[in-house]
Amino acid sequence: MSRIAVIGGHGKVALHLSRILSGRGHQVSSLIRNPDHRADVEATGAEAVVADVESLDAGRLAEVLRGHDAVVWSAGAGGGSPERTYAVDRDAAVMSMDAAAQAGIRRYVMVSYFGAAPDHGVPADNPFFAYAEAKAAADEHLRATDLDWTVLGPSGLTDEESTGRIDTGASASSQVSREDVALVVAEALEQPATVHRTVRFNNGETPIGDALTR
Repeated sequence: MSRIAVIGGHGKVALHLSRILSGRGHQVSSLIRNPDHRADVEATGAEAVVADVESLDAGRLAEVLRGHDAVVWSAGAGGGSPERTYAVDRDAAVMSMDAAAQAGIRRYVMVSYFGAAPDHGVPADNPFFAYAEAKAAADEHLRATDLDWTVLGPSGLTDEESTGRIDTGASASSQVSREDVALVVAEALEQPATVHRTVRFNNGETPIGDALTR
């Protein structure tokens, strides 16, 4: 059994992930900003931890994370102002990496998106630009750390039921269910072969475990 901290614990992917990890016997701490979300999180079998990563510094977050074996970043500003997007999706994400290192946690899994890259190609006048910039910066920072990182890049998200199968070679215009994203995260945490890898994926025909070990 591992102790896993999920940052952004009330998100749809994170709720699936907490249920899956708890079902596999892991101890999950689900970090949430809003205490009103505690019951939703605890229904998955996770422990709800109220900790607003937007307002914490690395030292205080390290105290929350200390004792865990892995960190999963599944948080996001969810749109809104560019300022808050940068504050959460870039600055808080980078801070959480520093906090993981301070807490002595090596394993870190980032839930990003398929097109995240410095050359993402999103025009500056597009409302998506701030998110694209923020995720690219956070992912690049993670790759430069000494952490045992994995960056996961799902394409367009749906609320369809999981298939347990993905395709790591398709285009960003395809789709993947949030539940399958959670399954990919859970599998990546258990697959040493995913360390120091960026995996972009959609729903497909290959069982998730096989796809991640190729």
